Amino acid sequence: MQKMTQGSIPKHLIGYAIPMIFGNLLQLTYNAVDSMVIGKCLRENALAAVSTTNPIMTIFVLGVSGLSMGASVLMSRFYGAKEEEKVRAEFATTLIFSLLCSLVVFVLGMIFSGAILHLIRVPVEIRPEANTYLRIMFFGFLFTFLYNVLAAAMRSLGDSKTPVISLSVSCILNVALDLLFVAVFSWGVVGAAMATVISQCISVMAQVALILKRLPLLRLSRKEMRVDRALLRETLSIGSLTALQQAAQPIGKILIQSVINMQGVAAIGAFNAVCRIDDFACIPAQSIGAAIMTCTAQNRGARDEKRCRETFRGGLTLALGYFPIICTATLLFGRTIVSLLVPNNAVNMIDMGTAYLHVKAWFFIMPCLTNAIQGFFRGMAKMRIVLFSTVLQISLRTVFVSVLVPRMGITGEAYACFIGWIVMAIWEYGYYLCVRDKMYRTITE
Repeated sequence: MQKMTQGSIPKHLIGYAIPMIFGNLLQLTYNAVDSMVIGKCLRENALAAVSTTNPIMTIFVLGVSGLSMGASVLMSRFYGAKEEEKVRAEFATTLIFSLLCSLVVFVLGMIFSGAILHLIRVPVEIRPEANTYLRIMFFGFLFTFLYNVLAAAMRSLGDSKTPVISLSVSCILNVALDLLFVAVFSWGVVGAAMATVISQCISVMAQVALILKRLPLLRLSRKEMRVDRALLRETLSIGSLTALQQAAQPIGKILIQSVINMQGVAAIGAFNAVCRIDDFACIPAQSIGAAIMTCTAQNRGARDEKRCRETFRGGLTLALGYFPIICTATLLFGRTIVSLLVPNNAVNMIDMGTAYLHVKAWFFIMPCLTNAIQGFFRGMAKMRIVLFSTVLQISLRTVFVSVLVPRMGITGEAYACFIGWIVMAIWEYGYYLCVRDKMYRTITE
């Protein structure tokens, strides 16, 4: 556990962010390995089938992540205020509620998977494989839900290292099972989905074992396993807004994917590859934002206005310092990485993906800025601002995709993304400048 209410704030942010960056990169490796193995071992249609389901699962995963993040803000605040009983009560409440939600998602997903694929215009020739993959992933959603809740609880206490340990084991297992099920047994998309579900199950089991061993504050007795209605209402008040905010991006991406789907199988494969790279590129900025959120929430709980101000300034500086690194790496290695994520000799896919990345690399400064600001707002429980700015960004992005992609190919999506980001950044930072003094005063009231 890490108390962020004392000591060097930059050291806390870096110490928290680095394990989280590593953990998030490992989690993204799940899907990247699926794409690489399927792309190399199977045909283009199989890769496109897996690719077109990703935005659908992302909606549910980020919805869970948003709810968990809302609970994490409360737990961080209680931890900073030294209210350990409330930390445990909040953890139990969130865990039980999340289990119930996961069952609902599983049932609805199994019933409506085919209708969802039809709605987003998945090409008919890849729809059966996409439906099979999606149903298996819905079956494993319980483990996805549990992983996010457990990881958020640990991170709220300043522990970003323990989730990485369980995820490391899971990632290694996922790679091994992908190779076994797809490359050796030739189970196709079924094998890729099963590998992911099994590895997520192992990850949850490892997390539970590590909590029992390393985090006594999160060990719950049977009597403590109950829902605190007052805390549930507060969690839903914060978490529902965060869940909507988290889900807004993938909802927009589904609309974007429907435009990409109309450009053909080659465009779908190329866009899947660059989305994987884009996800990896943005992970450090997102992890820094999460560090800012936790540090802000803990110091808000401790009623320390000065450290909240220092967290915002230090976090923003750290996030912007990441931009030249990712920009240079994307320009130098973009084509090589794209070639790893598409089928052999798919020159058209590689060319489209490389052209996209050569444009997008210059725009990565924007998520560095916006993730830092949003992390601070989350820590201050200003979820409505985060929700509004995200909806604004993805709405503009979606509108401009529908205009630019038919004219420019998938590179038009990069320009559309930048337009959304720049408007988002202007709104968020402008709002911060207008309300910062009033917002900081509420910390000590």
